[in-house]
Amino acid sequence: MQHIELAVLDWMQRCFRCEFLDWLMPLVSVLSDHGEVWILCSALLLLWRRQRKYGVAAACALTLDLFACNLVLKPLVGRVRPFAFRPELSLLVSPPGDASFPSGHTAAAFAVVFALKTAGSPLWRPALALAAATAFSRLYLYVHWPSDILGGILLGAAVGWAGAGLAEVMLRKTGAH
Repeated sequence: MQHIELAVLDWMQRCFRCEFLDWLMPLVSVLSDHGEVWILCSALLLLWRRQRKYGVAAACALTLDLFACNLVLKPLVGRVRPFAFRPELSLLVSPPGDASFPSGHTAAAFAVVFALKTAGSPLWRPALALAAATAFSRLYLYVHWPSDILGGILLGAAVGWAGAGLAEVMLRKTGAH
C-alpha cells in the first residue's frame, strides 16, 4: 500500500508542482497549524448570539477531534510521514515531528465543516473550500499519505457530527437554544 501511496504523491508532484503553489501551499497549511483558523472561526461564531449554536457545535467538534486524533490515534498508529522517504520534496521549513495518521490538519478542518453542516449553518460551504485546500496542501507538501487525508476526513466527519449533536444537547439543557 505504501508503494501505491508514494506513487500517488509523486504523481501529484509531477502534475501540480509549480512556483505559485510552492508559495501558496505552505501558507494554506500553516493556517491550520494547531487548528488556529478553526478555533478562531469557532470563537467568532460564539461571539454572535444568532451564530452561537454553530460556534458551540464547532468547538465541541474540535475538542472531540483533539482527543481522538492527537491523543489516541496518532500515538496508537505511529505512522512515519512520507517526507521521511523523500526529504527533498518537503517544502516546510520545520516539518512536523509527530505521527502521520490521521492528518490532524484535515481532521480539524472537516470536523468544523461537518459540525456546521449538521447544525444547519450555511457557513459549511466556505469552510469546506478551506478544508479541501488544507487537505490538498498536506499532500502537496509531502507531509501526509493519501490514506492519512482520507482518515482525517472520516474522523472529522464523525467528530463533527458528534460535536453538533453534543452542542444541541448542551444548548437544550442550558436553555440557550
